[in-house]
Amino acid sequence: MSGVIEETLSKYARGLVFVYTGDGKGKTTAAMGQALRAVGHGLRVLMLQFMKGRKYGEVLAAEKYLPDITIHQCGLDSFVMRNKPAPVDVELAQQGLNMARQALSSGEYHMVILDEIIVALDFGLISVHEVVEMIQKRNPSVHVVLTGRYAPPEIVEMADTVSEVCEVKHHYSKGIKERAGIEY
Repeated sequence: MSGVIEETLSKYARGLVFVYTGDGKGKTTAAMGQALRAVGHGLRVLMLQFMKGRKYGEVLAAEKYLPDITIHQCGLDSFVMRNKPAPVDVELAQQGLNMARQALSSGEYHMVILDEIIVALDFGLISVHEVVEMIQKRNPSVHVVLTGRYAPPEIVEMADTVSEVCEVKHHYSKGIKERAGIEY
C-alpha cells in the first residue's frame, strides 16, 4: 500500500456508511461518483449490483478504464416479481449477500457499494436484519454505500449519510424510452 493510502486510512480509520435512496433517477450514478472519488485517491472499490444482470455503462467503463473498481452482478437481466420472486432471484441475491460479507471483512476493498440492495430488501430477497448485521460486523475501516428505493428505517438509522433522490420530472413521462448511456 502506498504511503498516501496508509496515511489516509490511519487518519480516518472508521469507514462511513452512505445511503442513496428515493424515487428519483441517479442513485447508482451517485454511488459511481463516490467510487470515482475513492479510486482517484488510490482506494480499491467493489460494487455488487443486486437484481441487475445487464452490461450497464458503469460495468463496461469499469472493465475498460477503471481497474480499481470491480463490479459483480447478482441478478438477471429481467424483472423480479415483487410479491412472488422466482427462486433464482432469491438465490442470486443470497449469493450477492455472501459476496458482500466476504468483501466487507476481507480488507481487500476500501469501499463496497451494494447497488440496489435496498430494492432487494423491499422485494424480500434478503432480510434487513442480515444486512444490518453484516454492516455492523464489517472491517471497521471499510466504507459502505447502499442504493435503492424505499430505505427501511433500520438502514437509515445506521447510516452516517443519507441522501434522498426525489423525482421532480422524468423523461419517461413524455414517452421517451430508455437509452444506452443514460439509463443503462
